[in-house]
Amino acid sequence: MMIRRFFSLTVLLLMTLGVPAGAGQGNMRLDSLFQALHATSDAAYAESVEEHIWDFWLDHPDPVMLRDMRAGVSSLNGDDYESALHAFDSAVARDPSYAEGWNKRAATHYMLGDYRSAMLDLHHALSLEPRHFGALVEMGLVYLALGDEKPALRAFDAALKINPHLAQVRAQVDAIRQRAAGTEL
Repeated sequence: MMIRRFFSLTVLLLMTLGVPAGAGQGNMRLDSLFQALHATSDAAYAESVEEHIWDFWLDHPDPVMLRDMRAGVSSLNGDDYESALHAFDSAVARDPSYAEGWNKRAATHYMLGDYRSAMLDLHHALSLEPRHFGALVEMGLVYLALGDEKPALRAFDAALKINPHLAQVRAQVDAIRQRAAGTEL
């Protein structure tokens, strides 16, 4: 009871101080976007909805944070993982409630082969935004890199439950299930 009251007061204090708790993942429009993503069978529309979700996840009210994230994404896309890691380290230090900072840092750790750090960051991102299908896909990829298909399958299935339009993930799931069926014979 005492811990819960302290936590509630801390959250209230942070909200009144204007600290961006959660940035984009707290946007109320995300609920309707996730509903639309799940309800549609139109692939082009689903892709557009998914892009809007990513836009909200990447959004942040702090221009310095946005600068760090853009620099990190640019470095990550350019295979400059050390620079990307530096940018994402800055982002999560600046706002630990920003799920996308953790997710992008996890992707960088994954590319560097640091699967333990990637997994820790993915768990953190998912604690902040449980609907983060991108983090769930990355988690599945980490498990595959470790040679552990059962938890990879669980992570991929969870991602597909949130976003059923992830064709490459669905193909990966089918391949894992076919391999598992082949070993049972």
